Amino acid sequence: MTLEEKAAQMLCIWQQKPQTMVDAEGYFDEKKAKAAFKNRRGLGQVGRPSDAGKGLNARRMAELTNAIQKFFLENTRLGIPVIFHEECLHGHAAVDGTSFPQPIALASTFDPELVERLYAMTAAEARLRGTHQALTPVVDVAREPRWGRVEETYGEDPHLAARMGVAAVRGFQGDRSFADKRHVIATLKHFAGHGQPESGMNCAPANVSMRVLRETFLSTFRTALREAEAISVMASYNEIDGVPSHANKWLLRDVLRKEFGFKGFVVSDYYAIWELGYRPDTHGHFVAKDKKESCALAVKAGVNIELPDPDCYLHLVELVHKGVLKERELDELVAPMLYWKFAMGLFDDPYVDPEEAERVVGCDEHRELALTAAHEAITLLKNENNVAPLDPRKIKTLAVIGPNADRGLLGGYSGVPKQNVTVLEGIKKKVGDKVKVLYAEGCKITVGGNWNQDEVVASDPEQDRKQIAEAVAVAKQADVIVLAIGGNEQTSREAWALNHMGDRTSLDLVGRQEELIQALVALGKPIVAFLFNGRPLSINSLAQKVPAIFECWYLGQETGRAVADVLFGETNPGGKLPISVPRSVGQLPIFYNYKPSARRGYLWDEVTPLFNFGYGLSYTSFSITCPRLTKKRIARDGATRLLVEVTNTGKYAGTETVQLYIRDLVSSVTRPVKELKAFKKVRLAAGETTTVAFDITPEQLAFYDIDMNYVVEPGDFELMVGNSSRDEDLQKLILRVTE
Repeated sequence: MTLEEKAAQMLCIWQQKPQTMVDAEGYFDEKKAKAAFKNRRGLGQVGRPSDAGKGLNARRMAELTNAIQKFFLENTRLGIPVIFHEECLHGHAAVDGTSFPQPIALASTFDPELVERLYAMTAAEARLRGTHQALTPVVDVAREPRWGRVEETYGEDPHLAARMGVAAVRGFQGDRSFADKRHVIATLKHFAGHGQPESGMNCAPANVSMRVLRETFLSTFRTALREAEAISVMASYNEIDGVPSHANKWLLRDVLRKEFGFKGFVVSDYYAIWELGYRPDTHGHFVAKDKKESCALAVKAGVNIELPDPDCYLHLVELVHKGVLKERELDELVAPMLYWKFAMGLFDDPYVDPEEAERVVGCDEHRELALTAAHEAITLLKNENNVAPLDPRKIKTLAVIGPNADRGLLGGYSGVPKQNVTVLEGIKKKVGDKVKVLYAEGCKITVGGNWNQDEVVASDPEQDRKQIAEAVAVAKQADVIVLAIGGNEQTSREAWALNHMGDRTSLDLVGRQEELIQALVALGKPIVAFLFNGRPLSINSLAQKVPAIFECWYLGQETGRAVADVLFGETNPGGKLPISVPRSVGQLPIFYNYKPSARRGYLWDEVTPLFNFGYGLSYTSFSITCPRLTKKRIARDGATRLLVEVTNTGKYAGTETVQLYIRDLVSSVTRPVKELKAFKKVRLAAGETTTVAFDITPEQLAFYDIDMNYVVEPGDFELMVGNSSRDEDLQKLILRVTE
């Protein structure tokens, strides 16, 4: 390969597709491509072919990727195929792709096996259309609810995020042979520390200690790489200790490659290499004076390819000629990307079948799997006097009210699924003509509310109050009120530019939703509330005054079906909170695994969260009894087992998630008051009992000691087992570890 051909493999094209390879309708334009690539050097990747044209369904996208691939194989000197990457956060973000719950909702399922099935489904839908790499999963640990990207994560706990991340990677990559042409390369992101940005602002510095960085933010990546062998990693926008991740040789070379043994390739986050200097529409780190210096820093740090469009890496050849970079540095970065092009079979069999893509994408089987995920994600926070489930035989008129009652609720990085069932539609279909269903919007959250729309327009107070009056008039006619409130795709989202914000200073309900709640509560009728939101919300009044509350996050295309099934008791909710819900923004940080001195108390306020990590109710009841250890004393390198009996003591079949937390009682450095180390979700019929076993190994007891060695220290460990992180929900045992 020539130097120029190597450099070409480190470039990607995304927004430049209309200028270089497609026409106005999204069809391949050979004339444009021949003009753009007349040097015959090739290209590394093409970003998001799914957005090349309006309405690019499965068949058309498959035809497009085939055409682009054919061009690069036949019209470049070496015939090196391109990799197509796509967004697959909660389903392939494309026309007709099956959309399932957002990751924060998937984390509520505490079901890694389900998560693996979901991402295997998405891998098949994406690969059959020509995709090779998914820019997913997000294994950031979300410790800052003001941050607009919480919905993209698996919550605040590193163990839960790691288990879900491993499951997602296995779903995407399968056995990594890619022989069936139904799997894709997974991309772990964002490496590292992205989930606790200063002031809750996207891309802000991660101000954490080395010990916290390793135990919380790096641990999820280490686990996913070790257990699932993710092939790609995306560097993060933020800085750590003054060094932006895209320029951090220690992070990308010493930790990722040498310590973690990573053999794959690192992709840049979109425009992040540019941001090493200054990007006027958002921010800059100012560690480079221009794009040439940014290029050199990223190469030396170990970023294999620049996404999404040719920019700083356009200077690669020039910098080698000037001696700033060495050609062997490019060789090192290009080699793993070429390896995976060979390993995926792209040199031998690069094309896909448009008919098969059309048959599989968005099919009924996938729709049902998305519904199952939505069922499992719904989390019951309160059910005073067993208001839910509703019995349609006892209800004549039902009022469905709220700004989220009759709108699609997918969240960010979403495609356009074949169906997107609203809460109102789901309820109406469920009850048919047996119950009269009335509807009122009640108020707005924002005007419009589209995730991609830059400007966020606040609703008009006067108009909202008119709608509240209309909603009250409707609710007066009903026996029961179903309330759909929360946030929308604008009030919590990735803040990617100064004109496109999504981080907040408040966690209160936006607009006049609180007034709507108060007006409906005043009617004295039973209310069942469903929350839809991308981050935890401070719902103090709702929690006090409304008898039944469900946290849904974003449930995907089957939202309405899932809500109706749970509302009327056809499905028993079993979700658990993957992140703590604060009473106010003043409590932050509120994560459960805090240090012993961190929650001493406030003047005139509570120190506990409104709802705890791991918490979630059911229509049935469970008892967790007889916790015991097979060995109460082990050596530092030994193991034991904790067993516990779980019984469904209620009237309905249901699921319970048994959670194991551990605390080192006396240690060389301070340790959290509790840390989730294992969990097991069990499904039990009414009256059924099962035994749940947890293996206790050195990995669950180890931490970075005062000398930053990862060890198990001898002493007493408190083992806590129960159905949430709340002290009152946990039973405790002592395990003694000896030399």
